[in-house]
Amino acid sequence: YYIWKFKKKTRFLQKIVKNMTPLENVKNRLIDKILLTKNEELLNAIDTIFNSTQVDNKLNLNSYQIEMLMMSETDIEQGKLISETELKE
Repeated sequence: YYIWKFKKKTRFLQKIVKNMTPLENVKNRLIDKILLTKNEELLNAIDTIFNSTQVDNKLNLNSYQIEMLMMSETDIEQGKLISETELKE
């Protein structure tokens, strides 16, 4: 009975893993390793890597995009707004 249940759970987990993207697989492997380690120095190093790479996630806007955002802010401040219904008309 227990072997049957184990095999059933194993098949279920294999289906889940099979449907994961390569990125999800890497994330899950890293999470497993992080949870298992007792090496504080390693965890601090990983934390430092994540903190240093988060800067790369910033959105870089060109001058046109910045100008459009500034114009939008000015419109909002001056109450130059239209509703979604008006926009659809």
